[in-house]
Amino acid sequence: MQTTIQSAITFQGFGLHSGKPACLTIRPAAADFGIWFQRTDIETGDTRIPARWDVVDASPLCTMLRNSEGASVSTVEHVMAALSGCGVHNALIEIDGPEVPILDGSSIPFVREILAHGLQKLDAPLQVIEILAPVTVKTDQGWARLSPAVPGQGLQMDFHIDFVDRAIGQQNKHLNLANGTFVRELCDSRTFCRAADVDAMHAAGKALGGTYENAVVVDDEKVLSPGGLRHRDEAVRHKMLDALGDLALAGAPIVGHYEGHKAGHAMTNALLRELFATPTAYRVRACDSVLAQNLPGAGVEQDEIPALY
Repeated sequence: MQTTIQSAITFQGFGLHSGKPACLTIRPAAADFGIWFQRTDIETGDTRIPARWDVVDASPLCTMLRNSEGASVSTVEHVMAALSGCGVHNALIEIDGPEVPILDGSSIPFVREILAHGLQKLDAPLQVIEILAPVTVKTDQGWARLSPAVPGQGLQMDFHIDFVDRAIGQQNKHLNLANGTFVRELCDSRTFCRAADVDAMHAAGKALGGTYENAVVVDDEKVLSPGGLRHRDEAVRHKMLDALGDLALAGAPIVGHYEGHKAGHAMTNALLRELFATPTAYRVRACDSVLAQNLPGAGVEQDEIPALY
């Protein structure tokens, strides 16, 4: 059964890359509406942008969506991960600027409010995308793969990262994202960067809204952000958070196994493009009651949100 949120939720903050203030409101939507963004600051033309894989402008630092008339919204991955991880299938996201507020650099501000406001069940069947055969994309740096799920399971994820900074280093993690695992294990993990890259990003006009309060900044073995890490492996957890948000642009929950090796936004989008270009690799089918209990967000409760210190 499809869901939406019970009532509108508003967030205010600054864009990580643009540094510009923005107000974002998530509104309930009817069954089969899907997830759409709407630029309320644009007065002419088509102001609605579908949260869909085929309107992504590839970027290594964030996920940007752009419609056919040029209206865009960037850094959508954290709010998309929150919606997917909480089991929200339909919503209209209004925003008065070009970039989603970064808030604390994770998905937990979105998750808290979504679960506090509650979900509304809609009288319509939920469709899922079932992976039938492996699909892989590769670059010189890494690779990403979707393959069939373990029978009876929803979405599983494996991720590997490798950074020279000793505060990160090599990290590996496997998770079955059923039954609120995203909320318990991933939603509070923040975006991260190397101190050596900060000046270069600023010179390129990026990360202008970044601070030590909305990103984990590391310098070799040191964590420069106040309070240190929320998890010892917070970096790989955040990469999994990003991947879930990017996979949510498939338009329906994915039933399969995602693997990422030094993967990022552009690679996950390339993986979705390869999937949908290979009709024999997937099928769209109705979600039965057993599978529904193994999807991200199924049965999650507000008290499962991690308590932050």
